[in-house]
Amino acid sequence: MTSDSTRTQREFHLKSRPQGVPSVENFELVETELPPFNEGEFLVQNEWLSVDPYMRGRMRGGKSYVEPFELGAPMEGGCVGRVIESKNPKYSVGDYVLGNQGWRKYWISNGKGAQRIDPDASDIQNYLSVLGMTGMTAYVGLLKIGRLKEGETVFVSAASGAVGSIVCQIAKLKKCRVIGSAGSAAKIKWLKEKAGVDQAFNYHDVEDLSAKLEELCPEGIDVYFDNVGGDHLQAAIDNMKTFGRIVCCGMISVYNDAQPTPGPNNLFKIIGKQLRVEGFIVRDHYEAHKEFQQHMSQWIQQKQIVWEETITDGLENAPSAFINLFGGDKLGKALVRV
Repeated sequence: MTSDSTRTQREFHLKSRPQGVPSVENFELVETELPPFNEGEFLVQNEWLSVDPYMRGRMRGGKSYVEPFELGAPMEGGCVGRVIESKNPKYSVGDYVLGNQGWRKYWISNGKGAQRIDPDASDIQNYLSVLGMTGMTAYVGLLKIGRLKEGETVFVSAASGAVGSIVCQIAKLKKCRVIGSAGSAAKIKWLKEKAGVDQAFNYHDVEDLSAKLEELCPEGIDVYFDNVGGDHLQAAIDNMKTFGRIVCCGMISVYNDAQPTPGPNNLFKIIGKQLRVEGFIVRDHYEAHKEFQQHMSQWIQQKQIVWEETITDGLENAPSAFINLFGGDKLGKALVRV
């Protein structure tokens, strides 16, 4: 077996902070010699990486809920890999682990921040999507933050995306009426035929989003799961029922704005409609992780949840996979197969 001291690490650094939509020039693939690892540590070779919209926020400077990526330093993100060498008795060669040391070929761990996963229970990349942070974000956001009740009307923006597609299906399992928006005819077809939503529309074909929602939800919306912000948030506020709930999960429409975009001009309706608007960070809700895993595993086994993956092959193509989140034809969860 090759000694760890002679392995060549390949890792992406943030070369410059993007202005507007990121480009491949903002990233640099760096090769270094992997340092030796110590007693109590183990070496992981990544097999799958996750690229997610929230990473765009980490590419900005300044304070946020998570530390920004440093220029000229290795980037981070969800990953699944296999232990290939170990000096830790709790981790054996061949074990698969989930971690946050993505955007690179190898990583060294003492076990902190690593979670052993069962490759026989599900395909390993699913722990980055439906069984991982993506699925838990949908579960916590809809059921804990949105406090969904059976039979309600739910509107989901970016409904064919990694999180939105799972939100739609959980809402259907709770016997709700579900309306979704997405950006292509293929995505609308998938939402209707695979995810089972009641209504879906291509927002590119709609001149007046508020009027469209009024047409589709004449009695109003109980829960809006917001992945987009901007005009979708404004239209949803117009059409919320009294005491409706807005779950603020993401605002991908403004992530690449060089200057802050003015928000909805109808926020006064939050008062009159007595709405509850709440943002959340999924990592603050790990008390719900066991419950989520139990329910999601059961739904998967019973074939009540379906999901899609957009897979990009090759570590060197991780920046392109990330950039495609903001303008490509991605469906479902975006993954990089290392």
